[in-house]
Amino acid sequence: MKIKACLFDLDGVIVDTAKYHFIAWKELAADLGFEFTEEHNERLKGVSRMASLDILLEIGGKYVRQDEKERMANSKNERYVSLIKKMTPDEILPGVIRFLNELKNAGIKTAIGSASKNAPLILERLKLDSYFDAIIDGNKVSHAKPDPEVFLKGAEALGVHPSECVVFEDAAAGVEAALNGNMKCIGIGEKEVLAKADKVIPGFENFSLENLRMI
Repeated sequence: MKIKACLFDLDGVIVDTAKYHFIAWKELAADLGFEFTEEHNERLKGVSRMASLDILLEIGGKYVRQDEKERMANSKNERYVSLIKKMTPDEILPGVIRFLNELKNAGIKTAIGSASKNAPLILERLKLDSYFDAIIDGNKVSHAKPDPEVFLKGAEALGVHPSECVVFEDAAAGVEAALNGNMKCIGIGEKEVLAKADKVIPGFENFSLENLRMI
């Protein structure tokens, strides 16, 4: 295939913000009187904020009104934002900047496709804004992955046909979203979890543009 663009999920691909989400959700659960574990947290990967809250409330056996849900979701986000405001470029995952530079030098366009509404803030804190030609985040989409909307909007923003795009994802729902959008997908993580991806790699440390062109 002729690769004209690469689209990246943010959390777990460019940077590991999962720990900050986990801390914020765990604190909210503690306020509600139950424990939220790392195992529980796995269920929230690639899931929107409100859907994540529904899962958390289900785990805790709690039922709350919609207006109260909104308050809780905002409270969780405030905790999370206070944590990510302290992030530094040191938290960018290994090999990411080298790979992004390879893409830029080769004239391959790049975009972020993330459910996170805080993607612009995270990229600013990491000093990565200039590396991406487009940012499609949770503020610009109405359908969550595995719906392909976030990636299709990314391709549209870059002026590239979906079949000429490769997506990098760490969540099963994100892999499905890429495939549903008629894009190739490289999974970042474990093969067992990301079995539907065209290729699975542990990270970018030993991955280059040459490897990308071989998929």
